[in-house]
Amino acid sequence: MSLEECNAKCYQNCSCTAYANYDISGAGSGCVLWFGDLSDMRQFSDVGQDLYIRMAVSEKSEDGEANDKKKITLIVTITLLSVAGILFLFVISYIYRIKRKKREKTDTILLIEEKDEQGQEDLELPFFDRATMVNATNGFSFEKKLGEGGFGPVYKGVLADGQEIAVKRLSLSSNQGLQEFKNEVILCAKLQHRNLVKVIGCCIEGEEKMLVYEYMPNKSLDTFLFDSAKSKHLEWKKRFSIISGIARGLLYLHHDSRLRIIHRDLKASNILLDDSMNPKISDFGLARMCGGDQIEGNTSRIVGTYGYMAPEYALHGLFSIKSDVFSFGILMLEIISGMKSKGLPNPSQSYNLIGHAWKLWKDGLPKELIDSSLEDSSCFSSEACRCIQIGLLCVQQHPDDRPDMRTVVVMLSGDNSLPKPKEPGFLLEKITFEGESSSKMTSSSINEVTISILGAR
Repeated sequence: MSLEECNAKCYQNCSCTAYANYDISGAGSGCVLWFGDLSDMRQFSDVGQDLYIRMAVSEKSEDGEANDKKKITLIVTITLLSVAGILFLFVISYIYRIKRKKREKTDTILLIEEKDEQGQEDLELPFFDRATMVNATNGFSFEKKLGEGGFGPVYKGVLADGQEIAVKRLSLSSNQGLQEFKNEVILCAKLQHRNLVKVIGCCIEGEEKMLVYEYMPNKSLDTFLFDSAKSKHLEWKKRFSIISGIARGLLYLHHDSRLRIIHRDLKASNILLDDSMNPKISDFGLARMCGGDQIEGNTSRIVGTYGYMAPEYALHGLFSIKSDVFSFGILMLEIISGMKSKGLPNPSQSYNLIGHAWKLWKDGLPKELIDSSLEDSSCFSSEACRCIQIGLLCVQQHPDDRPDMRTVVVMLSGDNSLPKPKEPGFLLEKITFEGESSSKMTSSSINEVTISILGAR
């Protein structure tokens, strides 16, 4: 009999309890049946023999059902605990975000109110939600991006009423933080002048911090000034108008506003141009307010942009309205020459822009500093040379030798005689290149210094 036939034979008898092959050699043959209880079972290591034992159906099903129920109960319990844990964490996280959002917004408003104690009027600065900013900028898309600075990226946006805006979004990796953000909110809300950029509102939601400005279609001054094609559109009349507008804006900050403001980061990229190319000073994140007759201060945290910082500020952390005047002088020389303050005007020169301008002035050749893209005309060259002289007066080494902005505005608007400028500060004879030694300064500089110690943006 085969093993299958033996199996069928055992199932035909209710008393059969087990079966096996009789002859286990080869494929196995024959049939052995057991009846009643099995006893004296032994296992032999040298010979293998399969014994098939018959069991009651109820016994097998009860064991299987019990195991299945235990498994299902365990799975359901684990699933419910996991879902409950996830929901609990989600609720806690949501509550924390809501509270943090309210706390940050409250902290900002409290700081604004604290700063505003000296004045009676409210700031009346609108707060936008993040959803409005996302819709206005098409989800902060790359196509809407206008540029990026130390604060973070700037996007063009359109509000629901059709108003065009510029949204400056604080980057999480930015060197500027909440303090600079609050500082700019406070100052921009208080300052109102045609040559200062107008802030429309702000957004504080979670880690998102954004400032909303009026949109400047011509972007910043550096995009025109240092572009060989665009600079041709800046004829001298327009350049002089930009210089005068910046001077009036600084005059307001230093002398005409209720609180004296020292900008500390005046540079070409922080001068925005409207549709009529009128200049507007922007980026007040590093600005400082001075009350009463205070005109200077000091700090251990030197921040700003190398190439525009006054010597006393870069070396010793001393800032004043005269350090802004120094930055304005650099900016004037850049507008007149079309050259950047940092680096060489051309490979054959061994001076930076200040040194180059000073050398041409001493040699009686100030006209050679004028941007070559401007057509040579005697009708503006004398005015440009006068501006060069004013610029050199603004960048003199000692702060007391520099004029204040009231005097600068008078100099720009009149034909009166000007004093002779003294040797400027940060007059570099050699510029450091990669692999060469540090820059060496002339006797007009206070000390040899490496700019790597500065907290530049």
